Amino acid sequence: MKKIAACLFDLDGVLVDTARYHFLAWKKLADELGIDFTLEHNELLKGVSRMDSLDIILNIGNLQLSQEKKNALADQKNQVYLEYILQMNEEEILPGVKDFLTALRKLGVGVALGSASKNAPLILERLKIGNLFDAVIDGTKVSKAKPDPEVFLKGAEALAAKPAACIVFEDAIAGIEAARNAGMMAVGVGDPQTLSRANLVISGFRGLTPEHLFQQINEHTTKKRL
Repeated sequence: MKKIAACLFDLDGVLVDTARYHFLAWKKLADELGIDFTLEHNELLKGVSRMDSLDIILNIGNLQLSQEKKNALADQKNQVYLEYILQMNEEEILPGVKDFLTALRKLGVGVALGSASKNAPLILERLKIGNLFDAVIDGTKVSKAKPDPEVFLKGAEALAAKPAACIVFEDAIAGIEAARNAGMMAVGVGDPQTLSRANLVISGFRGLTPEHLFQQINEHTTKKRL
């Protein structure tokens, strides 16, 4: 079995479900702009940076605005989002996540966060799981959005791990592609059809152990090579 040196996790939709807070904040902004923004539209924003998300919404509404105005709107959305996440607590960690992270650390596997969110440190603080991460690579430390592999390559570098010995956990297509572009193994968290490019897809972390997952991903990767 291939030796796993590090595991890198996306935040939203993998460790915690903040997607609804993003949606509510973007929806409030879109309503003010007279744009009909739906849950289906919100799927287009998964794994996408704040400014790129705003551009997608403006395109939906056929609106063209100055960069100055866009910067102001992005800040406005973030303030609404912050109001939501400041009310978060440990109960919002997705089932099994804390046990899985704790087990990884006991095995001596490096653990890093790789997220486009600039609010990642605050969310980890609210969830009280910041101590379970050896490195946090967030939106303040990268300039290129997924599917560019920058966030995961920086995470591997921070953990002194070779990309081929890293597993990335992602719930978004762009994130799976970023992992592949980094030369890492990818575990999709969510729908198998949507995340079909991953080496392995899981529904979540409840009852899952690192040893079992490592065995599964090794078997699936071997089968794909045959």
